[in-house]
Amino acid sequence: MHDSWRPYLKAEFAKPYFMTLSEFLKEAYAARTIYPPKQQVFNAFATELNEVKVVIIGQDPYHGPHQAHGLAFSVSERVAIPPSLLNIFKEIHDDTGAPLPSSGNLWRWAEQGVMLLNNTLTVEAHRAGSHRGRGWEEFTNVMIKLLNNEREHLVFLLWGRDARGKKDLIDSSRHLILEAAHPSPLSAHNGFFGCRHFSQANAYLQAHGQKEIMW
Repeated sequence: MHDSWRPYLKAEFAKPYFMTLSEFLKEAYAARTIYPPKQQVFNAFATELNEVKVVIIGQDPYHGPHQAHGLAFSVSERVAIPPSLLNIFKEIHDDTGAPLPSSGNLWRWAEQGVMLLNNTLTVEAHRAGSHRGRGWEEFTNVMIKLLNNEREHLVFLLWGRDARGKKDLIDSSRHLILEAAHPSPLSAHNGFFGCRHFSQANAYLQAHGQKEIMW
């Protein structure tokens, strides 16, 4: 993680709920296969706090081998692009004209100020949602409140029920909130396709003196 986050995370790590979560994770990693690898759990915080421009909130990490690496929706290099991410790329292409990329690794977005934050930061292999209700939701709520309070003119992209449930944590008079269905094949046709969030995000950033994201 970037040093700019450490004072805030250190305070959060000391709270009772997070200590309980840490103990659960210690036992889980020792006994079962958990994704992402321990050293990658906080990769979403690699972007400097004051450099964040866009926040994309996911659900929980991919639960298949070699996929999750700490950035929501992203997969490691040389891993097949998952259906939800492929739908994201299709919407970017339709919205902005950008070509469909061959890699699903979204570090290139993180390096431009896009924070890819899952609601739950860990998951057991092949068990989607298995680490819900363990404390991660409280942690990510605090991080979103921090971004809301410490920054101005961020773009929050809320796709699907979990992400849209965070809306009340964000001040719409200070930030742009864009909502749509989740990009999963099960729901993308219910409002994700055609949302044009990527061009809207860039227009907002440019209007507030920020460099647009090269999606």
